[in-house]
Amino acid sequence: MQSCGGIGGVALSNLLGLEGLLGDSGEAGTLRTHHKPRAKNCIYIYLEGGPSQMDLYDPKPMLNQLDGQSLPESMLKNMRFAFLAKESARIMGTPRTFSRHGQCGMELSDLLPHIGSIADDICLVRSMHTDQFNHVPGQLLMNTGSAISGRPSVGSWLSYGLGSENRNLPEFVVLVCVGRGVPGGSASWSSGFLPSKYSGVMFRNEGSPVLNLDNPETVSREMQEINIRGVNELNTLRHAHVRDPEIESRIAAYELAFRMQTAAPELMDLSGESKATLDLYGINRSEPKIEGGNTLGGTGLFGTFARNCLMARRLVERGVRVVQVIHASWDHHSRINTDLPHNCLMADQPIAALVKDLKQRGLLEDTLVICGSEFGRTALGENRPGSKSVTGRDHHPNAFSLWLAGGGIKGGQVIGKTDDIAWNVAENPVHVHDLHASILHLFGFDHTRLTHRFQGRDYRLTDVAGRIVPQLFS
Repeated sequence: MQSCGGIGGVALSNLLGLEGLLGDSGEAGTLRTHHKPRAKNCIYIYLEGGPSQMDLYDPKPMLNQLDGQSLPESMLKNMRFAFLAKESARIMGTPRTFSRHGQCGMELSDLLPHIGSIADDICLVRSMHTDQFNHVPGQLLMNTGSAISGRPSVGSWLSYGLGSENRNLPEFVVLVCVGRGVPGGSASWSSGFLPSKYSGVMFRNEGSPVLNLDNPETVSREMQEINIRGVNELNTLRHAHVRDPEIESRIAAYELAFRMQTAAPELMDLSGESKATLDLYGINRSEPKIEGGNTLGGTGLFGTFARNCLMARRLVERGVRVVQVIHASWDHHSRINTDLPHNCLMADQPIAALVKDLKQRGLLEDTLVICGSEFGRTALGENRPGSKSVTGRDHHPNAFSLWLAGGGIKGGQVIGKTDDIAWNVAENPVHVHDLHASILHLFGFDHTRLTHRFQGRDYRLTDVAGRIVPQLFS
C-alpha cells in the first residue's frame, strides 16, 4: 500500500462524494481492504498502569494458599522487575472473591459486577504477554507495536487504512481522564511517520473540545472562511513546489477546524440524552471518599470518566473511526486493596454501560471495543527497599488479561490460561503483535500488507511478527 498519491486521491474522492459530485458507483472514504471487514469503528479503553489480573480477571485461589511463601529460584531466574527485590519477595494473596457471570459462566472479580453483566458479550483473553516491563516502552508497544517512540499508533493505522465517515470531526479522537498522567504521552496516539492528519486529536473534558477552536468575538465566520481560503491557496502553491505531504495535512487541519466549529457544540451537548442513558453511565454519581484522601488514579474523576465513555458512543455514532478513552493510573505498587477498588468503582459501570448502549443502538456489531493495558502485576508483593510494608504488586509482562467485544468478536468466552499464580502463560499465548494482527484482520486488513514506506523500508503495525488469533472471531 503506497502513500501520498493514493491518500490524496482517496481524500479528494471522499470530499466529492460527500458533496454529491460522484456518480452512484463511486466509493469514497476508504482504501482497498484485503478482505471483507467485520468492524468499521474502534473504541479502545486504555487503563494505563497495568491492572492486576489476579485481582480482576484471572482467579487464582492458590495465591492465598501460598501467601507469604517465596518462589523457586528457577521461576525468578532471568526475571526483571521495576522495583521489587526478588531475593526477599514473597507471594501475596488477594482479598478478592470471584463469581460466575452470564450464560457463559465467566469468572470475574467482585470489583467488576457491571462488566460481569456483559460477560456474554466479551471475549476475555487471560494469556496476553509482552516484551516490556516498564510503562513507557510497554505503552508504546501496546499502542504502536514498537517500544521505540515515533511509530504510528493503532488508531493512526486504522485511520490511514480506512479514512473517515464524518468530514466535520477528526478520524481519531483521544479522551484522557488524567489521574497521575500518561507516562508515554502523546506518542501513544501519534501518527509517527504517517501524515499528521492521522494522529489522534485529544479532546478536552470540558468547554471547547479543542483549544482555540472558537473564533474571537471580533472575527465572523465569513471573515474566517476568507482567511482560511487564502492561507490554503498559499499552502497549495507551496505544496506544488515542494510536494511535502505535511502541507496537505496542514490544509486539511485548517478546513477540519473550520467545520468542527459547527459540529463540536452539538457533539458536546448532552442535553439530548435521556435520563435513563445518563443514569446508565453514572454521569451524576457521587464519588465516595477514599482512605487517605487520594489515590494514584485520581479523585473527582467519576463524572469525567463516565462522560468520556458516553462521548465515545456519540463520536462513533457520528462516524469517527477510532476513539481512545484513557484513564491513568492503575499502577498499584502500594495500597492496592484501597486504590484498586476505587478505580474499579469509577470505571466498571461506565465501561459496561458503553457496551450495553452500543448494543441496544445496533452499533456493537460493527464497533470493536477493547479494554486493556500495557502489562499485568506480579503474584509477589512489592517489597521495595525502604518501604515499611508490602501493600502492592510490581509490573509483570509474562502474563496479563484484557478483553474485547463487538466488531466480529466472539463473546462469552475465555481464551488462554495462566499457571496457578498467573506467573506464566500455560495455554494459548497471545503476544501484543498477535493482538494487533487480529485487530487489523477485523477491519479487513492483512497485517503483513498494510504498510507504509519510510526511509527506504516498508513498516507495519506488527513489525516483523504477529499472527491472527482465530478463536477471537465470531
